[in-house]
Amino acid sequence: MKSFLKSLISPNGQKAGKNEPVSLALAVCVLLLETAQADDEFTSEERDRLLKSLQVRFSLSVAEAAELMQSAEARRSESLDLWQFTHRINEALDGPGKQKVIEEVWRIIYADGKLDAHEDYLVHQLARLLNLTHEELIAGKLKAKGESK
Repeated sequence: MKSFLKSLISPNGQKAGKNEPVSLALAVCVLLLETAQADDEFTSEERDRLLKSLQVRFSLSVAEAAELMQSAEARRSESLDLWQFTHRINEALDGPGKQKVIEEVWRIIYADGKLDAHEDYLVHQLARLLNLTHEELIAGKLKAKGESK
């Protein structure tokens, strides 16, 4: 189990250090954490949604998802920006794959039932960094918002 989780944290199977390449799972998790904390409130609903997303997307147990989230939080706190994480996602995923990431970002935003101005700004920035169109961004928003009702 530990070797599987290490492969999720770093592409070469080792724990990702500050200057090491980032795995896709870690990159996605960092974006979701950044989104969940954009309004300076990391609610239990957002945390639960984030853990569920990691479990489903990467076939993880609750413990593995929590460990990935902990590693992503450490990496996020060391980083000056989100470019390295969005760059990794751009390398690994095609348009529909990135669309699924932005949909999950919107699900995190709507997990607590409200859209904060900081969250709205961040999701627009993420869409630009992921090379998604405004139409793709809005499609993700509408899908996530429809699911949250």
